[in-house]
Amino acid sequence: MTAPSKLIAVEEFFGSPTRSRALLSPDGTKVAYLAPWHGRLNVFIRDLDSDWATPDDIHGADAPGARRITSDTRRNIDTFFWTTDGRYLLFQQDTDGDENWHLHRVDLTRPDEPAVDLTPFEGVRLTGVQLPPDRPGTAFVQLTMRRPDLIDLFRLDLATGRLTTAAENPGDILSWLHTPDRLLVFTMEEGGDHVLSEWSQGEPRPIARFPGTDVLLAVFPAVLTPDGNGLWIGSARGSDRTRLVRVDLTTGEQSGVDSHPVFDLDTPRPEADPRFPSSLILHPSTGELLGARYLGARQEIHALDPHFATVLPRLAELSDGDLAHVSCDVTAQRWVVDFTHDRDPGVTWFYDHATGQARRLFRPFPHLDPAQLAPVTPITVTARDGLALPCHLTLPAGVEPRDLPTVLLVHGGPWYRDSWCYDPEVQLLANRGYAVLQVNFRGSTGYGKAHTQAAIGQFAGRMHDDLIDALDWAVEQGYTDPDRVAIYGCSYGGYAALVGAAFTPDRFAAAVSYTGMSDLVDLVQSVVPVARRLVENSYLLYIGDPDDPRQEADMLARSPISRVDDITAPMLLIHGANDVRVARRHSDRIVDALRSRGAEVEYLLNKTEGHWFINTDSNIELYRTLERFLARHLGGRSLTTS
Repeated sequence: MTAPSKLIAVEEFFGSPTRSRALLSPDGTKVAYLAPWHGRLNVFIRDLDSDWATPDDIHGADAPGARRITSDTRRNIDTFFWTTDGRYLLFQQDTDGDENWHLHRVDLTRPDEPAVDLTPFEGVRLTGVQLPPDRPGTAFVQLTMRRPDLIDLFRLDLATGRLTTAAENPGDILSWLHTPDRLLVFTMEEGGDHVLSEWSQGEPRPIARFPGTDVLLAVFPAVLTPDGNGLWIGSARGSDRTRLVRVDLTTGEQSGVDSHPVFDLDTPRPEADPRFPSSLILHPSTGELLGARYLGARQEIHALDPHFATVLPRLAELSDGDLAHVSCDVTAQRWVVDFTHDRDPGVTWFYDHATGQARRLFRPFPHLDPAQLAPVTPITVTARDGLALPCHLTLPAGVEPRDLPTVLLVHGGPWYRDSWCYDPEVQLLANRGYAVLQVNFRGSTGYGKAHTQAAIGQFAGRMHDDLIDALDWAVEQGYTDPDRVAIYGCSYGGYAALVGAAFTPDRFAAAVSYTGMSDLVDLVQSVVPVARRLVENSYLLYIGDPDDPRQEADMLARSPISRVDDITAPMLLIHGANDVRVARRHSDRIVDALRSRGAEVEYLLNKTEGHWFINTDSNIELYRTLERFLARHLGGRSLTTS
């Protein structure tokens, strides 16, 4: 057995990437990407054919030829995109995690002008942006302009910033889509069925219905075909697996486009988390369908366009990772792509299909040596009732994998999934000597409809049993020291950590809840107005309806706040003060209750963050705190002593 890996500083894992998220311009000459400036990620542009290999790999945006086009010193920019003609670059930003997104514009023909906020309305949330390929100077945006629970549709002139009302929501419309000759709307009927309709003269004409048993949150993806006559969607109708179908917008008929015999179409995680690429690979200028992604232990892409079928194998040769974000020019000859990998994240390449030549543009984290990081291994564990639980096990490098301190790391959602990828959280924990066990418990998405629906009514029940069963497996295999286990997670994962500490206190030496909910009744009652109609098939079905006294009592019984006196392990709670999904009072109440009886509890409250921390300094503080806490209670390695 070799020596343990050298200790890698928290800053190296959670500092800003030198560059990331590269997108090729439609004319194939420029690349937009994120790079740090004044401690925040901003958007930069440089010529594709410039020299990417020199100081930029070390100094990021200070390299010659890089031009910064945004100047945000308050919060990292996360989501940006080109307009179809390449004149403008658009990006989204909220304020300190409040999720009231605004749309901003940079005019690349006027490089000295600052970015313009195109939706400068306080308390108004942007919920969708559509860029019609046939109208490059126009965007259709969905905004909660009149009321926080109503989404109206507006036509936005990108040059002048002028907003014109395209359609007003009568009260039941969940989302809008604009086609060249009609408006489409999604609504939800009582009972949970989603309905796609044509919107004409203020009235809906139903086109297609999607049973609530098949739609968890919304119909994902939902992408217009370039001719405007169809909609590509993910559908599980008549099947356990989600496949790609086309809905005819005249007849409502659904016809199969593509499927995988074992894997689901990779949705809905990318719709919620821009770190992951969309399940559909589309031509960025024309909207043509190029390919579809399916995800099991590893990704599989089906090429659905003859030209892309010749390009895809050449792209796949560039890395032993999985092809992630993809952009190309209007001719689909020049490509900029990056890759998912467990130890070498986001490596970005340029490929010219006309010449067959390729060159690496950058590694986002050039200071990280993949050889010093820990492999992430997909495994499958069987739950006590026979359900197969896809998991990921990461063991510290250079250490005998026996009787290790272990972190049971629980993903959020719960309508989400873990996968084979680089996660700085996982790598930090493995570097500190912990085995890391991630479980796609029942309720996780991506493993079929039955796997997700097995979680109905099972919060703090079989969902938690799945975690314990996977932990028992790790103990039985000899990987885990049962006396040195911590449970940790964010959002639902934070709830799971609180459940672990309160419902099975003998199993955990420590617990960490990051924006976790402690009161299920409060959670459901406090859903933000714009999302209240969407929770019928998720919160109300899986957790319960607090308006029903019997269900309310059951929800309280499954809430950690009702069992806080049973918590015996040391606890760390982490919360963003501006969290609109899980209000900070969920953590405040647990902390107050534990402190009132003298229990060991630490509380990190960040006043500039929301449901998850975005800024680099916030994350460095978070993970230094986590490192110290786990070292104190599990005995792992640490570089942080105060």
